[in-house]
Amino acid sequence: MAAVNPRKATEPRGKTLSIHVVTWNVASAAPPLDLSDLLQLNKDNLNLDIYVIGLQEMNCGIMSLLSDTAFEDPWSSFFMDVLSPLSFVKVSSVRMQGLLLLFFAKHQHLPFVQILSTKSTPTGLFGYWGNKGGVTICLKLYGYYVSIINCHLPPHMANNDQRLEHFDRILEMQNFEGQDIPNILEHDLILWFGDMNFRIDDFGLHFVRESIKNRCYSDLWEKDQLSIAKRHDPLLREFQEGPLLFPPTYKFDKNSNNYDTSEKKRKPAWTDRILWRLKRQPQASPHTQRLPAPHFCLSLRSYVSHTMYCVSDHKPVTSTFDLELKPLVSAPLITLIPERLWTMENDMLISYSLTPDFLSSPWDWIGLYKVGLRHINDYVSYVWVRDNQVSFSDGLSQVYFNTSNIPETEDQFLLCYYSNSLHSVVGISKPFKIQPGSFLAEDPLGEAQPHI
Repeated sequence: MAAVNPRKATEPRGKTLSIHVVTWNVASAAPPLDLSDLLQLNKDNLNLDIYVIGLQEMNCGIMSLLSDTAFEDPWSSFFMDVLSPLSFVKVSSVRMQGLLLLFFAKHQHLPFVQILSTKSTPTGLFGYWGNKGGVTICLKLYGYYVSIINCHLPPHMANNDQRLEHFDRILEMQNFEGQDIPNILEHDLILWFGDMNFRIDDFGLHFVRESIKNRCYSDLWEKDQLSIAKRHDPLLREFQEGPLLFPPTYKFDKNSNNYDTSEKKRKPAWTDRILWRLKRQPQASPHTQRLPAPHFCLSLRSYVSHTMYCVSDHKPVTSTFDLELKPLVSAPLITLIPERLWTMENDMLISYSLTPDFLSSPWDWIGLYKVGLRHINDYVSYVWVRDNQVSFSDGLSQVYFNTSNIPETEDQFLLCYYSNSLHSVVGISKPFKIQPGSFLAEDPLGEAQPHI
């Protein structure tokens, strides 16, 4: 995308982003009251930058789906309630029946996250039903291509070949025809996780349970179906995984930490997995000089299950990564400058500068947000850039902002510039306060509101 070329004035410094990935088959359950451990909120020194959350088997009954279409689903609302006070913004989401994928980032990263595509890939009922399959968010992060896939593969011990077929089908369907996006295997990073439903072959129920009881997991790894498949499939082998040092995450009696005591007595298994793949680097021939690759390195900090959560027959699994990169995009496309002191008594001016290669659209808009916004539509007020522009010269523009519908508050505010053509925030201001004063009736003109 031409609009996200980096400025060449200065060499960008390296940056480390901490990413926390969550996968959980919630078995139609509502969110529990406390998810602090799942989200690592009890670790003061973690300093996370991004949350990637994938759920499977959300309640997808007719009434629930109708309600979730009109309003945010309970899980998304819960995560936003918890994360927004910590400066995390829901940047993107995609849902297919019981599958949900959420991407949160701290607000200072918003100008460097460009959502390129969201996609649903049903694989149930010969590809026509979304009870199984995958949902994907494709984005650019500081100029690097990243694809995130949350999947739910077929269940049962005997369906391993079908699981592998669905894995391949989801991967093959990640094409981006008509868009300037490379093949997914050329992306710098793929994060792939979900209820993959791989089981433990050969060993009987008693042996597996005794091994778990004695924490002798190494024998079970050898018969884990995903581990076996990776030994035989070169492409699957390119997906890395952390060591399975936690007990199998399925199947539990709900509201307990006991493995299945029903008549079926399903054998425990590591069904819930988190994988990642970094882009292959081209091999240099003896006759060609290999160009240095951009600095882009992912390291695993933790890979654990959270056994204290009992609302489902699965235990959630999380990974925390450190992503070290040298930004390919180091400056925002738009720099927003609130004019001096804001008060509520007059229309205020917003100045902004834009990079020479940024192409604005008549549908671009600037939103005013309270610090702690939940998502990009959570604005207090907004202006259409073209309709409210008052001056333009030498790369500096000004628009006026009507303050009549801004409530009196001591809260801090942010300005965000949303590019309609890039479907992303491309500029964000520093936090500032608006001084109390007289204010008029709310939205007297009843203008159409921008919506993503």
